Amino acid sequence: MKPHQHQLATNIRGESIAVLNRHLAAAIDLHAQVKQAHWNVRGETFIALHELFDKIADDVEEWSDMIAERAAALGGEAEGTVQVAAASSFLPRYTLKIAACAKHAEAIAAALGAFSASLRAAIDASAAAGDAVTADLFTEIARAADKQTWFVAAHHPPH
Repeated sequence: MKPHQHQLATNIRGESIAVLNRHLAAAIDLHAQVKQAHWNVRGETFIALHELFDKIADDVEEWSDMIAERAAALGGEAEGTVQVAAASSFLPRYTLKIAACAKHAEAIAAALGAFSASLRAAIDASAAAGDAVTADLFTEIARAADKQTWFVAAHHPPH
């Protein structure tokens, strides 16, 4: 960790940076998964999902930036390469060779759901460690991720 003028103790900053980088890896993976769906979705609701996936990808890219900048603001390094993301993401693996709207919606909803669930744990961990600002950042992202999960889930109601 870089020397830093920060009010948070070094150990708290270290914990937060680790949680932030874990979620940065997942956000980079999520962005790639959403773009995979955006490029390959086919079917009768194509245009609606194509446009929704593009909007979600834009949002996820913004979340990645927010997470990375918080890690840097705490004196850490944002570990945001594709190699790190591939090795560290906790999201379910995206199935290739699917085209049907419902299958892409199901896969993206699952990825968003896993990301949201982990964000909730990160909120609690950050708050418990004494970093309310990082907890607030994760809360903001979780709120947006929940909304996007709802939008995608509406395209594949449970049977």
